[in-house]
Amino acid sequence: MQIVVVDSSQVVLRVIGSLLEARGHTVHEFTESDAALAFLTDVPEVRVLITSLEVRPMNGLELCWAVRLLAEDRRPLHIITMSSANSVHNLAEALDSGADDFIEKPPRAEELHARLRAAERMAKLQEELIRLAETDGLTGLLNRRTFRERIDNSIARGITGRPPSLIVVDIDHFKRINDVHGHDVGDEAIRAVAGLLNETGTVGRLGGEEFGIFLPERDLDSALFHAEGLRVRVRALRIACGDGTIGLTCSFGVSTWAETDTVPALIKRADVALYEAKAAGRNRVMTETRRSGFVAMTRPNVS
Repeated sequence: MQIVVVDSSQVVLRVIGSLLEARGHTVHEFTESDAALAFLTDVPEVRVLITSLEVRPMNGLELCWAVRLLAEDRRPLHIITMSSANSVHNLAEALDSGADDFIEKPPRAEELHARLRAAERMAKLQEELIRLAETDGLTGLLNRRTFRERIDNSIARGITGRPPSLIVVDIDHFKRINDVHGHDVGDEAIRAVAGLLNETGTVGRLGGEEFGIFLPERDLDSALFHAEGLRVRVRALRIACGDGTIGLTCSFGVSTWAETDTVPALIKRADVALYEAKAAGRNRVMTETRRSGFVAMTRPNVS
């Protein structure tokens, strides 16, 4: 595991660091709490924070509060506080400030490793709970809520290069697949399409047989080309059905971020384009373009 250790004493840091490194952990040592917080913010792979209560510029309790806010952002992070004053008051304060555990300083090797094993078990449990909360059970793709959050977060960070694009995908005549061949074959079709789509960008299952693909720094031409390539590959899929196989197609709606745009507007334009692709006969890619006050739907000229 990656572990951050914070203490004002370099000697204490080296003692604890040596104990942890001997068990294969990656240790990041800090004498100042603000530097540790900045590192934890930038490195989400860290799974354990071990901090003394007697640190500066923010004390250990304040660091616990700040780090717990990071951990609440769907991030497994176990916090162990330590103090040379092993009192019930210190333990209560630490736990109330967001710590998960308390250990006497300097920690004994056997006790430290036992507490870290417990921390590792908790981290793995948290990771699994986060995975279940964020992903679709059938396909393993992001679920609708998490997919939308990823788009919101990406846009909130600012657009500095090429604008992002969104592709909305829907399996054509999916009800017919379920009605004629059964829901097991329908589920297999959904998984097959999901596996094919899940190669570039941020991909989510939006519900039923509909998917979304968010492509950062992919302008309209690039997104259209990508969608057309996916359309051709979906058409070549074969789904096992009884003693044979069946084929299927998908329709695609594409939108690209515009100046003064909003995420709901980006999604709405992709949905409108998908609807038009369905209305125009399915198995095609379409996008919404605005010219001279009217809306035209176009299909890319890609073979």
